[in-house]
Amino acid sequence: MEALPKVTRDQLNDKIKDGKYMLFFSATWCPDCAFIKPAMPAIEAEYPNFKFLAVDRDENTDLAIDLNVLGIPSFIAYNNGEEIGRFVNKDRKTKQQVEEFINAL
Repeated sequence: MEALPKVTRDQLNDKIKDGKYMLFFSATWCPDCAFIKPAMPAIEAEYPNFKFLAVDRDENTDLAIDLNVLGIPSFIAYNNGEEIGRFVNKDRKTKQQVEEFINAL
């Protein structure tokens, strides 16, 4: 999974303008993020049509606020720069819940 450096909304929009992307917001101190992180390689492998981008919420606070990501871990899906779905809340997420979210897109 590619780690997204600190970016602005415009820089993010430029990066995700072509193709399908899944933003994974997390933080190093977050226990619920640590819970889902081991499942992420398998989730990525199941959905090769998405390019997964890891977004450190602490490094990208302004971006998280701009995208209304108030809880982590959270996921936002894009297709050619347009948001097509989000799984954003402060609850712990299981591999099955993330897969159900992606399957429903």
